[in-house]
Amino acid sequence: MTSRPLPSTIAAPVEHRLEVKKSVFLARLEPASSLEAADAVVARVRKDHWDARHHCVALVIGPHADRQRSNDDGEPAGTAGAPMLEVLRHRDVTDVVAIVTRWFGGTLLGAGGLVRAYGGAVTGALDRAQLVDRVHLTRVTADAPHAESGRIVAYLHQWAETHGAVLDEPTYGAVASLSIHVAPELVPVLEADVAALTGGEIVMSVGETAIVDRPA
Repeated sequence: MTSRPLPSTIAAPVEHRLEVKKSVFLARLEPASSLEAADAVVARVRKDHWDARHHCVALVIGPHADRQRSNDDGEPAGTAGAPMLEVLRHRDVTDVVAIVTRWFGGTLLGAGGLVRAYGGAVTGALDRAQLVDRVHLTRVTADAPHAESGRIVAYLHQWAETHGAVLDEPTYGAVASLSIHVAPELVPVLEADVAALTGGEIVMSVGETAIVDRPA
């Protein structure tokens, strides 16, 4: 389960504008975790840019990028959606919908020109995007007395940065509840390090392994 790297995703929407022979291509990429969410993004972009001639789409959905779709929206077959989708595949991203809106400038670009324009618009947007890695991590939790929690949280922040882990925000009740997501093979290392830090007073509880977003 953990041997094969998962596709990345993007942290936030991003746009890139490209002009070719007076035709304007505006690429917008947004995170989308389902086909319904992607369709809603496309509908909003169509409404916002109602005066454009084309709204071509490519999307990749699912933790393993197993749902893929594209359309040319009136452009010659294979000149818009397909090259857009190929860029998403090549860059190994998922849970992303890409819409390239075109305002026609009066000059025909030909099949090759369209392929380069639509693919280039998505490439430019991805170059601007902040990527988020998807990784299999194991959730490890612990309860700590309030008097010790600040020191332990500070240590876990440092530990997470150096070991590629993801630390959740603590929650405070009768005790401080701590949660950190760690590579499965590093769980024993974390347990030993926390035991050494606290003289064995804090015992970590190992939970499930799941897919977690981690800033690239």
